Amino acid sequence: MKIVVSGGGTGGHIYPALAFIHEVKKQHKNVDVLYIGTKKGLESTIVPRENIPFHAIDISGLKRSLSFENVKTIVRFIKSVRACKKLLKQYKPNVVLGTGGYVCAPVVYAAAKLGIPTIIHEQNSIPGLTNTFLSRYADKVAICFEETKQYFPQEKVVLTGNPRASEVVGKDGREARRSLGLDEKKKTVLIVGGSRGARPINEAFLQVLHEVEQKPYQCLYVTGDVHYDKVIKAVNDVGNPSNVIIRPFIHNMPEVLAGVDVIVARAGATTLAEITALGIPSILIPSPYVTNNHQEKNARALEKKGAAIVRLESELTGGRLLDDIDRILLDEQTLKNMKEAAFQLGIRDAAERLYRVMVEMIS
Repeated sequence: MKIVVSGGGTGGHIYPALAFIHEVKKQHKNVDVLYIGTKKGLESTIVPRENIPFHAIDISGLKRSLSFENVKTIVRFIKSVRACKKLLKQYKPNVVLGTGGYVCAPVVYAAAKLGIPTIIHEQNSIPGLTNTFLSRYADKVAICFEETKQYFPQEKVVLTGNPRASEVVGKDGREARRSLGLDEKKKTVLIVGGSRGARPINEAFLQVLHEVEQKPYQCLYVTGDVHYDKVIKAVNDVGNPSNVIIRPFIHNMPEVLAGVDVIVARAGATTLAEITALGIPSILIPSPYVTNNHQEKNARALEKKGAAIVRLESELTGGRLLDDIDRILLDEQTLKNMKEAAFQLGIRDAAERLYRVMVEMIS
């Protein structure tokens, strides 16, 4: 079996693709995978580290405003489609999967025109430009939120969930807690703003850092590499409470997530897939800097079911954040209810579901 996978730009497109590849390799010992991305995207460094063959194409995304750059992008798209057709004819894949990002557009489009079975995977509740365009040509559209069905041709849509969720299920969080110096007996809140961190979340938590020491729970505070030095300087001015562990970045996040009771985070699709798979209550601060404001819409889907508290950046303060944490962690019934609500939203076999969609298409 031969598979081509494409997805790029951000980890939200890349990690679901990798989780799918891991599932396929688990099911099939003799499978060849080719990953198509760009040299500029994160995929150019992340994918080769996984020992997956990687091929780069030259493509850029469309601007949402009128711009001469869009003319250049259309020219690049046409050239990339030709290049992809040539590559796909040589490689002869059984199926092509696109997980989002503009790099998918020429790859999936070329495959569809060659009659190769194609799947696109949409992680967010509101689809981006690329997947909206590709849904006209792809054979199947895999989604993670029920609300997303309305944006795609109904006969193509299948609810699979996010394959990344499958990679956090079954992890033992105890070793991760011990390695980070966390008390195994205390409830734990994880505060994280993504791989690069989030300044508004950092600023809000620093406002109340001096109050946290009096709390019966502990905090794992992940600042993001770019903010770490500034945060440590601020912490040194007020003192570091013994129940707050500060790290710039967490490499073993699936294991760490398995050992926390509440998370304060952005509302990226991958994060939400992971925390619902584990049944973790959340306080979500959506990034206002994303296309179509999709993080807030993702977060509201959890809030509506009682699995999350949503705070916009414009209303975020240290006092409000601490009150929200207390509201969940210090009330056993609230904690239990939110855990159950999050767990009910989780799709823990997402990678296997997407794999089954692929098998049905090519069998």
